[in-house]
Amino acid sequence: MERSEPVDEDVQASEYLQNDEILERDDPMSDGGCTLRIGDDDEALVCSSDHEIDVGFCQNQERKSEDDVTTEEFDEQSGLLVERKEFEAPAVGMEFESYDDAYNYYNCYATEVGFRVRVKNSWFKRRSKEKYGAVLCCSSQGFKRINDVNRVRKETRTGCPAMIRMRQVDSKRWRVLEVTLDHNHLLGSKLYKSVKRNGTKRKCVSSPVSDAKTIKLYRARVMDTVDNVNPSFTLKKQFQNSAGSPDLLNLKKGDSASIYNYFCRMQLTNPTFFYLMDVNDEGQLRNVFWADAFSKVSCSYFGDVIFIDNSYISGKFEIPLVTFTGVNHHGKTTLLSCGLLAGETMESYHWLLKVWLSVMKCSPQTIVTDRCKPLEAAISQVFPGSHHRFSLTHIMRKIPEKLGGLHNYDGVRKAFTKAVYETLKVVEFEAAWGFMVHNFGIVDNEWLRSLYEERVKWAPVYLKDTFFAGIAAAHPGETLNPFFERYVHKQTPLKEFLDKYELALQKKHKEETLSDMESLNSNTAELKTKCSFETQLSRIYTRNMFKKFQVEIEEMYSCFSTTQIHVDGPLVIFLVKERVQAESNRREIRDFEVLYNRSVGEVRCICSCFNFYGYLCRHALCVLNFNGVEDLPLRYILPRWRKDYKRIHFAGNALTGFVDGTDRNQWFDQLYKNALQVVEEGAFSLDHYKVALQALQQSLDKVNSVEEKQ
Repeated sequence: MERSEPVDEDVQASEYLQNDEILERDDPMSDGGCTLRIGDDDEALVCSSDHEIDVGFCQNQERKSEDDVTTEEFDEQSGLLVERKEFEAPAVGMEFESYDDAYNYYNCYATEVGFRVRVKNSWFKRRSKEKYGAVLCCSSQGFKRINDVNRVRKETRTGCPAMIRMRQVDSKRWRVLEVTLDHNHLLGSKLYKSVKRNGTKRKCVSSPVSDAKTIKLYRARVMDTVDNVNPSFTLKKQFQNSAGSPDLLNLKKGDSASIYNYFCRMQLTNPTFFYLMDVNDEGQLRNVFWADAFSKVSCSYFGDVIFIDNSYISGKFEIPLVTFTGVNHHGKTTLLSCGLLAGETMESYHWLLKVWLSVMKCSPQTIVTDRCKPLEAAISQVFPGSHHRFSLTHIMRKIPEKLGGLHNYDGVRKAFTKAVYETLKVVEFEAAWGFMVHNFGIVDNEWLRSLYEERVKWAPVYLKDTFFAGIAAAHPGETLNPFFERYVHKQTPLKEFLDKYELALQKKHKEETLSDMESLNSNTAELKTKCSFETQLSRIYTRNMFKKFQVEIEEMYSCFSTTQIHVDGPLVIFLVKERVQAESNRREIRDFEVLYNRSVGEVRCICSCFNFYGYLCRHALCVLNFNGVEDLPLRYILPRWRKDYKRIHFAGNALTGFVDGTDRNQWFDQLYKNALQVVEEGAFSLDHYKVALQALQQSLDKVNSVEEKQ
């Protein structure tokens, strides 16, 4: 572990120690000018780009003992001040050639504003002792320790929040990662300040021009000037706020700094946290994409079916958010990545999908979205081989908005619901739809007309050959909710969302881990019948998915008749009758046709439960049971629902061949997946935990020995 050296005593617990005390490695943030080109156009998708600014700075330093520390006003006649410089306020994205440059810069900025500076924390690499991170703060930050209270000296600290956090990046420059400019105390005039450093006092003193040194200051182009840059800054036009422009990301004051602060903080603790910012030629921000390591691994497991949720944009939320989610082996949604878009344009969606494909390296089998023409066009270009379907949940939610003004609204809504959910054949759907529009005189309703034209992309009766893994919500009452539903409302600002984003992910990851442990630690779940199918899957599926399948087992008893209606060699069509609950709690009998191929053990029900939800329905189970089948065919036991799915998936997809010797992301992804397997297996029991912990420690020791040999 690296060493964190608190330079001055401070009673406050340092949040930066938690964020920054990491293993020795190169910072994943590349040097300014990192550019990734996607597509054939000439526009670059810029991670960061820099501008060099010369800041005049005086290099002379004087030293005094601690007793001689005084606060003095600069006097031009004293000879100490030859030229007065106005220093630019610190901002996220600034870069300096060295730590001393950054330190001196902030010290002289403090002199201009009127406060003292001290070094709150420093971080050093364990072996080379090279400094790679630091926090500089106002001298009034924190409070004295309790055992210092009785000292004669008066308490001068106020818990001031003003600070800058910086780190050395790959280019060996020092980059400012976080800035707080506000003070909670009165500031002096432009004073002669000093700070403690390595047992001495360093001063910012202007000296003759011949001794002046130029500090090269670099600034990332993705920031806006409204938050962090003085209006006199010469590059102001290249950092204009994009609010109000239809082609630019609509950011409020402070949003861009919040985004960049969050990304920098994530990259410090996660070297494969990936983000990309799309800027125009003037450096104005248009679109943003990001994905963490957990999301990238989840995508490798559960990227076969994804839901792209753009409801935050179409619903005019404060945050122009787009989320990519999948379904994990517990049947719960898992976040795969996020984006912020300038608007609902084909260009923005195309950029987002192209980046997603390049980063996640996954072409989904099925993509579910809301009805959106620009998004539909982008998907057809980026994922031509995927099945693009519309979310039935979103369509049903729009019924009150689109049809609520009709005088016979209740009748139309019931007829619409019946046509969607209660028809099993195309001819039945067409008849029910025709009855609805003609009986209620709504043939010319524009919304219904457009829905009918696109019916093959959303009506369940047309989607029976598409695999949804539970995302389809093909039964009444089922909904597909946004991943951040409980964390984001229409007026949630971006700053607040980024805080809630981490809380939401932590909660979801904890839930998934607990579900993994619960499933792995139980050999069998509670059985409710003596059916062999139930016993079989109780040993294989995760607990949550088994409970869903168990419902189908129990409902087999509502199916009271299974008869053959057609035989064609090995192909047999069965008719299964089921008592179902209808309106007003009435019970009615419905017929379900099931095709069974005796020669290959294939079974298909007209309700298509297997493709919609990933497990066989009660009707198909009745047919298998009728034919004396005791164990489910392996084709109907999907690996993605298994309690050990991550283990077998990783074993089948592990990189055993060539690994790019220059691709750090590939190294990390492979190591992360291997380590994740050890963690998950180690949580099985206390004995497993002890063995896993010892193995990890031994592995770390071996890795450290490589550096020692070098």
